[in-house]
Amino acid sequence: MTKQEFIRFIEHLRKDFIQNKEQWENKTIEDYLEAMSRYTEGIDGYYKNTNQDLDLEKVDWKIFSDILKGSSVYK
Repeated sequence: MTKQEFIRFIEHLRKDFIQNKEQWENKTIEDYLEAMSRYTEGIDGYYKNTNQDLDLEKVDWKIFSDILKGSSVYK
């Protein structure tokens, strides 16, 4: 994922939150950031379960976008 693709992803995420807020698990920035921390701790399990072999010691734009998206539904 390029930087520009990541920027478009962030804009899409923002619009999704505005339009579908009721579907998001974390509706405040505090809850979202807390979920982001917990999701990041366990993201290796997500990648293992989806058969994705990624080096989580070298985070790129794709991994960061996965964290942001996953945090929207992670409790």
